[in-house]
Amino acid sequence: MTSPAGLPPTGGGGSSEQQRLKLLAVTACPTGIAHTYMAAEKLAQAAEQLGVDIKVETQGSIGAENVLTDNDVRTADGVIIAADKDVDLSRFAGKRVVTVGVAEGIHHPERLIEQVRTAPVHGGGGGGTSTSSSASSGGGGKERSVGYKALMNGVSYMIPFVVVGGLLIAISLSLGGHTDPSGGLVIPKDSFWMDVNNIGVIGFQLMVPILSGYIAYAIGDRPALVPGMVGGWIANTGSLYDSEAGAGFIGAIVTGFLAGYLVLWIKKVEVPKFVRPIMPIIVIPIVATTALGLFFIYVIGKPISWVFEHLTDWLGGMTGTSAVLLGAILGLMIAFDMGGPVNKTAFLFGAGLIATGNQEVMGMCAAAIPVMPLGQGLATLIRKRLYTEQERETGLASLFMGLFGISEGAIPFAAARPAQVIPANMLGGAVAGALAGLAGVEDAVPHGGPIVAVLGAVSGVPMFFVAVVIGTVVTALTTVALVDVSERKRRGQSMVDGLAPQPELALAGVGVGSDGLGAGGGTATAHAPAQRTSSAPASTGVSEDEVLSGYLTAQTVKVRLDSGDKEAAIREMAGLLAATGKVTDVEELVAAALRREEQGTTGLGEEIAVPHAKTDAVTAPVVGFARSAEGVEWGSLDGTKAKLVFMISVPEAAAGDEHLRILALLSRKLMDTGFRERLMTAPDEAAVLDVLREIR
Repeated sequence: MTSPAGLPPTGGGGSSEQQRLKLLAVTACPTGIAHTYMAAEKLAQAAEQLGVDIKVETQGSIGAENVLTDNDVRTADGVIIAADKDVDLSRFAGKRVVTVGVAEGIHHPERLIEQVRTAPVHGGGGGGTSTSSSASSGGGGKERSVGYKALMNGVSYMIPFVVVGGLLIAISLSLGGHTDPSGGLVIPKDSFWMDVNNIGVIGFQLMVPILSGYIAYAIGDRPALVPGMVGGWIANTGSLYDSEAGAGFIGAIVTGFLAGYLVLWIKKVEVPKFVRPIMPIIVIPIVATTALGLFFIYVIGKPISWVFEHLTDWLGGMTGTSAVLLGAILGLMIAFDMGGPVNKTAFLFGAGLIATGNQEVMGMCAAAIPVMPLGQGLATLIRKRLYTEQERETGLASLFMGLFGISEGAIPFAAARPAQVIPANMLGGAVAGALAGLAGVEDAVPHGGPIVAVLGAVSGVPMFFVAVVIGTVVTALTTVALVDVSERKRRGQSMVDGLAPQPELALAGVGVGSDGLGAGGGTATAHAPAQRTSSAPASTGVSEDEVLSGYLTAQTVKVRLDSGDKEAAIREMAGLLAATGKVTDVEELVAAALRREEQGTTGLGEEIAVPHAKTDAVTAPVVGFARSAEGVEWGSLDGTKAKLVFMISVPEAAAGDEHLRILALLSRKLMDTGFRERLMTAPDEAAVLDVLREIR
């Protein structure tokens, strides 16, 4: 194993291969396309100039490439992590590690290589970048907070359980269930559909502990996983602390953070040497799990039980009040925590009154129950750019769950953005409950959602659907507005801090596959400068007048861009793409590209801009290139005007691996100074195409 001390000099004057500094790097950005590869290329170029050997692993949207092997790690002198998401550092124990944001890898690669010489030695552990105290920060690229990363880690692991559990329950109810006044939607026992339902219920039962466990894991590493999961199970099991309802996903978030930080605190306790080996696998999990479990049962659980009991009594005293007011209050409660004590209080209150002959209260609850999943699913459809691909897929599942009255379908959205989603849910739930109360809607079974109306358990069906639809629209529009405001504030604060969000080549929400980057996804190392910078056109397998798999052709190349400002340039580029016959609506293409610019400039710096749009105004992927002698002001972070402009447009459905491959190759190649110079000096369209054929 190479010692981290006494690293060889980074200059290029070494007399033998053994004297060269050997570094590893990992690059990753949230979108996983442009900046992941741009940082890798910049680090490789800087290493070559400094006489350093480097191997870069890219963790992009289509998976890790050029993966670092155990032998690579064993012989390395240091490691650079340039990432805006968690990267597992456990494999780099004993190595000097520098941890920064991906932007630092792009803008200051030489400085990072120099910093490795004096970086602290990573002491091991199973966590990511957010939990490693021994990895140094370069002081540059802005990283998300530990809390945010931990919450997103929990949500990402929870989503499959929500989707699988919710959809299986919905399918079993729709195909095997029937209404029963005493039992709601009932599936016959010992039937096939009951087995399907039970599998879905297990998924739902695991959902909350998974959320809690992986929040804790992101904070406290592996020792925090058990106390986080057990704490989440306790939080969701109200019977353990004399409550008729568990604390739900809000309780899971609480236990997740408590478990994670409790484990971090225990790790700081000095213990004898002979105890240290068993601390992470025995002592810490046992102590943390026991302490957290007892704390929740005896300290946190009691207030939850008290809230449940007094809310029930309070609602009981309101049955003679205005139906509109009662419906609004029940809607607010139903939408607040989606399965937690407040939600369950309202639901059980309505269900309990069915036996007394009062079915209107359950009617109010039934109208509010589907509003959250339907509203969040609708929000992902009406403002797609605000959501990731995974969130949009979850949104479709949420819509389906909402039809069957499974309010938990909205939990992933509420857990990820509680400050925006929960108020929007409550507003929509209140509207739906109030409208149902005003119309006197009745529900004869303790269940909600459109399914109960379809199966004949609801009276006043037209007004029931009116209440559900209006509540859903209110939730969706409110969510979109609040999320949009939040994103604008975040971007504005980033600009104030001097760390504006980095523009991405990736189109928002491009789907990913499992394949690699093909021939272009090779090793980013300092050993192959000829491969990166060679000006000789290689055989690309495409015709003489097309490159980038035919996305860019002679029709979509323009040597001189006439426009002097960004909007005019985008419009001119859209007209260029229209010459291919693949654009059905030029105005919509322009509008889509300008909407993307509102999210953040696509000026990448280095005199490059890559406007892009994902819209059905095009029938197939198409790429255009134009050159501006004077440059167009694009708002690039380095202050340069855009002289090399690529415009990428794909239809909504064209989110395949080939498109990701082209984006990755383009972003890599544009970091090559020689490539950019050849593009600028190419005399005509044919010469430009010859240069662009180097992208492979």
